[in-house]
Parts: sequence; C-alpha cells; structure tokens
Amino acid sequence: MKRALVSDQTVERDMEAAAVIRSEQDLVTLRRTLKEIVDGPAFRGSHRSGQFLEFVVETWIAGDFAQLKERLIGVQLFKRKPSYDTGEDAIVRVTASDVRKRLLQHYGWFGTDGEFRIELPSGSYVPRIHRKSPVDAIADSPLEPQPSQEILLADAVIPAPEPRVVFPAPVEVASVVVAPETLSVVVAPAKKRSLWLTAVLLIMAAVLGWWIHSLTHAPTPSAFSVLPWSALFNASSATHVVTSDPNIDAVQGVTRTDITLSDYANHRYVPDPDKLTPEEVRISKLLLSGESSAAAPDAPMTAKIAEIAQTFSRKLEVQASRNFQLSFLKNNDNFIFLGSPRSNPWFSLFQDKLNFRFVFDRQVGSEFIRNLHARPHEQEIYAPSANGGGTGYSFAIIAFIQNPDQNGQILLLAGTNGEATTAAGDFVTDLPRISHAVQKCGIVPSGPPRHFEMLLRTQTMAGVSRETDVVTCHILP
Repeated sequence: MKRALVSDQTVERDMEAAAVIRSEQDLVTLRRTLKEIVDGPAFRGSHRSGQFLEFVVETWIAGDFAQLKERLIGVQLFKRKPSYDTGEDAIVRVTASDVRKRLLQHYGWFGTDGEFRIELPSGSYVPRIHRKSPVDAIADSPLEPQPSQEILLADAVIPAPEPRVVFPAPVEVASVVVAPETLSVVVAPAKKRSLWLTAVLLIMAAVLGWWIHSLTHAPTPSAFSVLPWSALFNASSATHVVTSDPNIDAVQGVTRTDITLSDYANHRYVPDPDKLTPEEVRISKLLLSGESSAAAPDAPMTAKIAEIAQTFSRKLEVQASRNFQLSFLKNNDNFIFLGSPRSNPWFSLFQDKLNFRFVFDRQVGSEFIRNLHARPHEQEIYAPSANGGGTGYSFAIIAFIQNPDQNGQILLLAGTNGEATTAAGDFVTDLPRISHAVQKCGIVPSGPPRHFEMLLRTQTMAGVSRETDVVTCHILP
C-alpha cells in the first residue's frame, strides 16, 4: 500500500512538471529564474543555501523525486556517508529552513512578476514550481463552446475606443470657478462639450478628493519631532547600525549551547568543541563560513533607517555584529542593534536596563520575553506560538535607552524570531505609527527626549509578518 502511494505521488509530480515545463524555452526560462534568485541579495549571504536550491530544482527537472529525501540529499550534496545519522546531523533540515526564509525574502523584495515561482513547502524537500501567469494554461486548453454560447464574428459588437481627453489651447479654455461653497462651470461650445465635461469632472474629483483628505487625514509627522529618530539623528554624533548574526543562532541550535558575549567578542563561536561530535563541529564550521552579517534579512530594515537618516542629512554606518568590538561603544556615538541576544549577543550588554528580558527555552527551542515589572493588566511571560517560518504570533521589543556612561543613545530592535525583529523595524520606521505609540505611552513630542521600551505582538503567516500591535509601553527612568 505504501509503495502504491509513493508511485501515485511520483506520477502526480510528473504530471505537474509536464504542465509547467512544456517546451525547451520553458526550461531555459526556469533555469534563468533560478539563477536570478540564487545570484540575488536574498541568497548572497549563503552559498550553501544557493547550492541546495539549485540541487533540488535540477533534481525536480530531471524527475528524480525519489532522490529528494533527507539522507540522499546529505549524501549527494553534502558528501555525507550513506550511514550517517540524520538525527545527529541536521545540515539538510537547517539548510532547507534557511532556503525557505530566503525565498520569502526574495519574493518580498522583488515581487512575483516572473513567469515561474519557486517554493520549498514546509516539511518537504521537493520544490513546488508553478507559473505565475495563467495565460498560457488558458491558451492551451481546448475550447468547446455550447450552442447557446456560440459567438458569431459578424454579429459581434466591437466597442469604439474611449476618446482621449485633449485639452484645448489656453485661449479656448472655459472658465472654471472653484469656491468653498459652490462650484460653477461655464460650458464650452457643443462640439467640445463632451471633452469639457470629462475635464471638468476630473477637476471636480481632484478638488473633492483633496478636501476630503484634508478633513480625514492628519499631516504626516516630521522625523525631526519623532522619537527615537529625533534623538538619534539630531545630534552631531554618528549613528551606527549593528546587524544581526543568524548563523550564530543556528550554531547554538546545533551545539545545544549558549554562546556568551565574552566568547562571541573573542571570536570563540564554538567554545567547547571537544564536547561535540565530529558532525556537529563540521556543521558549525559550515554555518560560520557564511557571511558574518545578516546582510540579506536586515537589508530592508537598514534601508528604511537610512532613508530617515537622509532627512537629517546624516549618513548611516552599518557594521556586522561579528565584526563589532566593545571599544566602539566608548564614545558619544549612537547605535542601533538589530536582533535578540541569540542572533546578536551584543544585545545582552543592555539587557539589565530593560524590564522586558529575552529568555531562551531550550525545550521549545525558541525565545520568550519575561516582564520583570508586570503591571496589573500585563503578563509576566510573553511566549510566541510560532517559531521562525511558522504561522501564529510572536513578540518583539523596541527599546530606546542611554548608552551607559556615555552621552550617546541606543536603539534596540529585537524579536523572538527573525520575523518579529523585522516587524519591530517596520513599526519604528513608520513615522505616524511610532509617533502615535510614543504619545500614547505618555511622552510629549515637544518635551525633552525620554527613554522607553515597547512590547509588540505580531501575527505571522508562513514566515511573513502580517499585523503588528503595541501590547504595552514602559517609560524608563
């Protein structure tokens, strides 16, 4: 029975592939799409993930679906021994999870306008490839009109094209008087009446739209009056963004250890290799061989922050957390740290200044947030229902604090997973939302800068943040 089921799945996948790849040109287009994805910024930070995606797609093209199993991928792609223990060596699962996230990032940045879309469904190593546009499928399907649906070309009514509105020369313009209480129009001669009617209606719609917008929309707040940006970019000091290091989070998952800030700062990313199996050491080295920054995941957030910096005529300096040093903080510069303590250990330098603390739950394999000074309407524990790449909800914080013993400011954007961190970045760079949230927290925009921390709750679906709300806000002393 099981063998028959596998056979049916293979036949079904063969049929799906045949429906997608109909010609040699389709194959060329698909491979070009694959190369654009692998060479793009989403996969630039991980050569291994790019190789994985190329391997599974080429295997799919060849129709060798039976080869897309965890052990076989480990042997063929990662050169593992055929008898290797997939329970101990998670390289295939870790890489597949990373590929799924990078595909979501790619389509989040560039959209899905291409002819083909490539996906890697959760729990499977068989890619799902389908056409973005259904036009070809409709063109290829046979049309068998019923008698009542028969179309006769001779009887068909072809509508004339809509007239293009051409405005007459200035000397022929009819007078249009717009006043707050009335809108009067002197119509042009009859032969131009239809054109003038269209033009006048457009003018009326524009005036009415502007009037309604002015009544219902408050002006967008200026970054010069919105915390934390007014404090970070108004001063003469430079501002630095320190990106997260998702590879170090993955290493901690493989080795089942917590890397301290001391070890991280001294580049001891695998503190006790003697306590690990050879495969765990090898996987850790593979993870650490990638780029040290989260250039791809953090790029959209960094770009939004840089755009705000431009309004202050300031430049933004970006550094990878693995290249950061403690001595960099010994000045009056401002710093923005992206990622929680698991993906950016430098965060732990400031954790004792906060009410909201990140705690890693080893049994669940994810972080949660502990509220040290819970108010009557608040919880003491905020635990996510979804890990990275999942569907559910997760939490993040936006914390604006003083650099200890310095005059500079620190902004912390961190979530219980990568999607939540991105949601915090999206929230704080949305000037109307962060301005409203800060005022609701009790901070007056026109007053002196105040330090605060916000707890956010974000809904995620398939690894993408959908909706983010403020759970609570604390003003810090």
